[in-house]
Amino acid sequence: MKTLKDFNFKDKKALIRVDFNVPLNDDFQVTDATRIVSAKPTIIKILEDGGSCVLMSHLGRPKGVQDEFSLKHIINKIEDIYGVEVKFASDCVGAEAEEKANALQPGEILLLENLRFHEEETKGDKAFAEQLSKLGDIYVNDAFGTAHRAHASTTIVAEFFPVSKCFGSLLAKEIESIKKVMEDGEKPVLAVLGGAKVSSKITIIENILEKVDHLIIGGGMTFTFIKAQGGKIGDSICEDDKMELAIDILKQAEEKGVKIHLPVDVVAANAFSNDAETQICDVKQIPDGWQGLDAGPKSIELFDDVVNQCKTILWNGPLGVFELESFAKGTIELGNSIANSTKNGAFSLVGGGDSVAAVKQFGFEDKVSYVSTGGGAMLESLEGKTLPGIAAILG
Repeated sequence: MKTLKDFNFKDKKALIRVDFNVPLNDDFQVTDATRIVSAKPTIIKILEDGGSCVLMSHLGRPKGVQDEFSLKHIINKIEDIYGVEVKFASDCVGAEAEEKANALQPGEILLLENLRFHEEETKGDKAFAEQLSKLGDIYVNDAFGTAHRAHASTTIVAEFFPVSKCFGSLLAKEIESIKKVMEDGEKPVLAVLGGAKVSSKITIIENILEKVDHLIIGGGMTFTFIKAQGGKIGDSICEDDKMELAIDILKQAEEKGVKIHLPVDVVAANAFSNDAETQICDVKQIPDGWQGLDAGPKSIELFDDVVNQCKTILWNGPLGVFELESFAKGTIELGNSIANSTKNGAFSLVGGGDSVAAVKQFGFEDKVSYVSTGGGAMLESLEGKTLPGIAAILG
């Protein structure tokens, strides 16, 4: 696996695919700069070597050229974080981009305009990728968030750098963290899967049953398993058409010696609202008119015990509707358990949109081993797929 360590960037131009798809407010100010901060180690290493950086990214899902999706809005934020002036090309290909890239001196940064202003980017167009390739000597992919897309800038462009291509620090870290869980994890290995639907996690569950010793299933998908086993779930969310599959997953786990842990009690509410009446129910005895919206106190205790037995932990998905304060306790307490286990030497990886949001919201970011930056890419990795953006560098 080629990384930045394999190259000296002195007097070289690095063409870097970053993921600067950051949220902006109505005044076009960046409201969460995590992705810009995450790319900093890669960029600073190249500049310190005596190289220069040509940065390419997308922002949002524009239909053609739309000013609100211009990357010019984030230049000030990048300059603040990196402490370096950032030059800007008003297109990512063509004469101006080539001119500005050619004029770039060691220690300088050039940001290209939004790749997705050209539909050729998402189509993986080869001629477009070739135009991009003219802007650098070494191709660096540091965008895990888009590594599952076979786009021109994430995959196709690598073909024009048969030898001079590598992973940036962030992408290398993502690959290592997933490998640590899926292949090299110290046992016992635990996966915590939460979220609303079994259907969105089927392929992950089937893939990780080969790799884990314990599996905690929480969140809304709990109730498909409970109902499938004959429990009464009241008005809780349930995928009736997946009940057979739930039973099959339980059987597969038993055959493979994987212990599945489901909640034993829940915080049930008489409405999907922060102000609803609540009661603690046995997970198999939820009254009609009530729905389970969070893990109950006994479940929290049970899960804490499991988490603290394990040496490698993957967390993907919350245990309840944590966006509503009344139903956030299960997710917060799980975060505390994982933080405690990590402090005692376990390796913990958090990935997937909702659990990452929860970790940030409740201040666990620095208390776990690694927080993944890619939602869809992370999920596809856990499903056992080789991501095109990664394959392109390895190829």
